[in-house]
Amino acid sequence: MDDYALTLNAGSSSLKFCVFRRPVQESWEIAARGQIEGIGTSPRLSAKGTKGEILADNRLDAAVRDGHAAIDALASWLRSQWGGARVLGVGHRVVHGGPRHERPVIVNQKILKELQELIPLAPLHQPYNLAAIEAVFEQLPDVPQVACFDTSFHRGHARVAELIPLPADICKAGLQRYGFHGLSYEFISSLLPEVAPEIAHGRVIVAHLGSGASLCALRDGKSVESTMSFTALDGLCMGTRPGRLDPGVVLYLFQTLGMSAKEVEAILYRRSGLVGISGISNDMRDLLGRSEPEAGLAVDYFVYRVTQEIGALAAVLGGLDGLVFTAGIGENSAEIRSRICEASSWLGVELDSEANKNREPRISTPRSKVSVWVIPTNEELMIARHTGSLLRLTGAKRVPSSAQNRSGNAEVVRS
Repeated sequence: MDDYALTLNAGSSSLKFCVFRRPVQESWEIAARGQIEGIGTSPRLSAKGTKGEILADNRLDAAVRDGHAAIDALASWLRSQWGGARVLGVGHRVVHGGPRHERPVIVNQKILKELQELIPLAPLHQPYNLAAIEAVFEQLPDVPQVACFDTSFHRGHARVAELIPLPADICKAGLQRYGFHGLSYEFISSLLPEVAPEIAHGRVIVAHLGSGASLCALRDGKSVESTMSFTALDGLCMGTRPGRLDPGVVLYLFQTLGMSAKEVEAILYRRSGLVGISGISNDMRDLLGRSEPEAGLAVDYFVYRVTQEIGALAAVLGGLDGLVFTAGIGENSAEIRSRICEASSWLGVELDSEANKNREPRISTPRSKVSVWVIPTNEELMIARHTGSLLRLTGAKRVPSSAQNRSGNAEVVRS
């Protein structure tokens, strides 16, 4: 019977998961990918296998109201699919690692408490990421867990790039620019030598464009700057978040409009960005298909901000060799890619319209001074790699006890 590792990405109403077979050599093989969505309303579990075959598409009991219940439901389904197999480790996406965690870490109760202190910095994600860890501790107590941080890949920036220009005594508590979407950028960086070797060691901007959106400047495959900052609110316009914002606007909401902290938080995290501008939707697909001028304005602003920040990052890099699109919008919207490339033509970008329409890996012409690429991201595989490395799973028969926080490797997927 094969051994497996799980990766979990928990949100407020969904739990995304992947099941990976323990590699004999270095490559992780995915056995299943799926999610539990509608947690708390109409929960449903769906999953596909290695070849895209449907493994599950089941409505769950309405009692699945939170992350703990979702983990229960997932564990039950895993037992039905892989009875007798062992889960050797669980890797989690955790959005914020704060100043203490520069790389993935095996989670214990002390580290869990440290990560809970960071919830105010990522209220849309951190509570649910950590709730999944707590649920696994309860349901699978003998299985080691690894937290993989979206901030880790950006650690090591130049001091000037990490600085927030507030009084030094205030910044001592960890107030600095962190950057996010690091698991996605790390995966893209790892693929560049294979997919686009001519730019792998050059000056590259990666555009992670989805409901959450940011840009990352790479030099020789390493992050040197990001559009996101202390929290995941900064930088580009996003589905429900405003991106870059004059701090005076926040003061105005408090002082002039008399809003509470909770009201302001709701505006900044849930009511702004594309949905705030359009009043219609936070989904780019919906907005591109609408005729209302407000929908068009939201799309225009999104493209404008991405283009503006590409110029800023190109200045940081001292020029540009490659531009990579990834994530939901970046991978799937030929129109958004086309508009961004057209607006960035001053940098030497020349788009191949047919390649862009067909979503080929390279979508720029041979004579383009800046090559442009579409590379699908895979944060789950990046989490699996980190989990396997930290727990020493690759090519091993079992996890060495010295690499665990908790005792043993229980047969947690059994009939």
